[in-house]
Amino acid sequence: MYEPPTPPTPPVPAPAPTPGRIVVGVDGSPSSRTAVRWAAAEAVLRGAGLCLVHATDTDAAAGFLSRAEADRCRRTGQELLDAAVEEVAALHPGLAVVTELGTGPPAAGLRTAAGLSGTIVVGHRGAGGFSSLLLGSVGLDVAASATRPVVVVRGSADPAEAAAVLVAVRDGNDLGCAREAAREARLREVPLRLLHVWALASYDGVRTALRDGTGNGVREHVRVPNEVAERLHGEFPDVTLLADGEKSHSVPGALVDASRHVGLLVAGGRRAPGYLGPTIGRTTLGLLQHAHCPVELIPRSGPGHGTTA
Repeated sequence: MYEPPTPPTPPVPAPAPTPGRIVVGVDGSPSSRTAVRWAAAEAVLRGAGLCLVHATDTDAAAGFLSRAEADRCRRTGQELLDAAVEEVAALHPGLAVVTELGTGPPAAGLRTAAGLSGTIVVGHRGAGGFSSLLLGSVGLDVAASATRPVVVVRGSADPAEAAAVLVAVRDGNDLGCAREAAREARLREVPLRLLHVWALASYDGVRTALRDGTGNGVREHVRVPNEVAERLHGEFPDVTLLADGEKSHSVPGALVDASRHVGLLVAGGRRAPGYLGPTIGRTTLGLLQHAHCPVELIPRSGPGHGTTA
């Protein structure tokens, strides 16, 4: 457990940023309904508005659809939105909810609705008919190309009370991601666990250090979450911080296992190197496909990111 140093002067809590609205995709699938419930609860926590988005994606097929077929798609989409509004109103009567019905691709509609300050929420599996997919194509598209925070809702929409928030910390460049995780922990009034995982199979220095008894490599890895926690302590003195370092043969596997015991996992949304266009790194993809709780991706290019330098 991280033990914060005694500050020379009382720390000043980090101010809460102006909340952008929560934007969630609606497609009628069970996964989408779970995402809507999670997004509504998150909007209440943040004091933000909720935007429900359905995209018929009929623009691309405009030349093949009759007017009657296009109208039927729009009516079906509006019915899905109306049903989602009713469900949200029953759960959170005072929450401000708006709807958007678009005719373009779903991922593009979600990004447009989120604008520059919103958070996008999607279910982990869509209504495309491919039940074997671990993450739907819309979720993959949104996660790979996001410039705003994206939450892929896995597990239950109603996590157990007092479940901690977990943030994956690779290095000091994840300070901005850890800040977002600390804000989520503060909203929920739960501890924040910072976890740094390194892979033994790819880091010979650790094995050498363990053999010669110095442990310098291990200490270097443990230092990473402690330094980030120390930076966070001054900004979030009201949040309990737990900093851990863990060695594993699989970084995504260790994080997925840790997700069993938390209510939200926050990670940096990185791109896989060496490829053109939107891509998702191996660890990020593993979390989106296998985590036991909702996963929030904070892109490095998004607001609030910084380094420890």
